[in-house]
Amino acid sequence: MSLSPASVAAMNDAQRSAHIRQTVMAHGAELRRRYPLLQHQDALGAGILAFALAGMLGSAALYLGGVLAWWACLLLNAFFASLTHELEHDLIHSMYFRKRRVPHNLMLALVWLARPSTINPWIRRHLHLNHHKVSGSEQDLEERAITNGEPWGLARLLMVGDNVMASLIRTLRAPTWAHKRAILWRTLRVYAPLALLNWGTWYLFLGFHLVDFAAGALGAPIAWSASTLETMNIVDSAVVVLVGPNVLRTFCLHFVSSNMHYYGDVEPGNVIQQTQVLNPWWLWPLQAFCFNFGSSHAIHHFVVKEPFYIRQLTVPFAHRVMREMGVRFNDVGTFARANRWTRTSEAQPAAQTQAA
Repeated sequence: MSLSPASVAAMNDAQRSAHIRQTVMAHGAELRRRYPLLQHQDALGAGILAFALAGMLGSAALYLGGVLAWWACLLLNAFFASLTHELEHDLIHSMYFRKRRVPHNLMLALVWLARPSTINPWIRRHLHLNHHKVSGSEQDLEERAITNGEPWGLARLLMVGDNVMASLIRTLRAPTWAHKRAILWRTLRVYAPLALLNWGTWYLFLGFHLVDFAAGALGAPIAWSASTLETMNIVDSAVVVLVGPNVLRTFCLHFVSSNMHYYGDVEPGNVIQQTQVLNPWWLWPLQAFCFNFGSSHAIHHFVVKEPFYIRQLTVPFAHRVMREMGVRFNDVGTFARANRWTRTSEAQPAAQTQAA
C-alpha cells in the first residue's frame, strides 16, 4: 500500500531506506511463495551458470565452424558473459553454496574464466563489500576504479571500458614515483593472470590491424610471415569469441555503473543518495550487455541479499516504492556534475545562505 505524500514528507532518508528495504524484501518473499522454484537458490545459480557457459561455448563453436557471423558471436557472448557477471556479484555476497566451499569457489573460478577482462574475484570480494560500506566516498575504490567521480572527457572515455588503460592514466597522474609504483604493483596483482592475457591480446589485435591497415593505405603493404599470420588468426578468433565480447560488456557495465552511482558529496550511510535508477530508452543498447544493470542495481543497495534474478522480477514493484520514497530516476545531469549528488539548482540556495 502506498503511503500518503504527507507521511513520506515526514520521514527522513534512513526511514525511507528502511521502508524500501522492508517492502521489497516482502515482495521477494511473496514471489518465492508464489513460485516455489525460486526457493532453490543454489540450483538456480548453478543452472544459470551452466546455461551461460553453454551459450558462450555453443556460439563460439558455431562461429569457428563457419555457421555464425563474427558479429553475432561477439554480441551473443557479450550477453552470456553479462549473466556470469551477475552471478559473480551474487557469489561475492555468498548467495550460492554459502556453506559448501568447493562448489562456491568452482563457480567463482568459472565466472572469472568467462570474463577474463576482470580482476581476481576473490580480491574483488573485499573491494565490493567495502563499496557497500563507503559508497560514494573517496574510500570506495571499486567505483573509483571504473571512473565514478571523474569529470567527463577523453580520459574518462578511454578509462571507462579499458581497465588497463585506466591504471595507466592513473599512473601518469600520480604525483610521486612511489605512488606510481604502488598503482602498477596493485594493477599487476589484481589483474594477473587472466586480465593481463585478455588485455594483452586485445592490444595485440588492435596494434597488428592498425599497422596492417596503415601500411596498406600508404601503398606499402607488409609481407607478414606465415607464422605471424597463423598467430594472428588465433588472436582474431580469440577476440571474436571471448576478448571482444568482454571488452563490449566491460564498457557497457562500467559506463552505466559509474554514472548511476553518486560520488563525492554523498552523506555517509545514506542509501537514498548512493544510487539512482538509470534506464532511459537510449541506454538500452548498453543495458542489453550488462543485464539491465542501470534499472536493477539500485535495488541491490537497499536489499543486498537478493540474487539478481529476484531483483529483475522485483523491478516493477521496487521502482514504484523507490520513486515514492525519493530515489532519483534518470538524473542525466550527473554526467555534467562528475556524478555529484547535489544539483546546481540545489547548491545555489546553500551558497546564498552562507553568503548572507
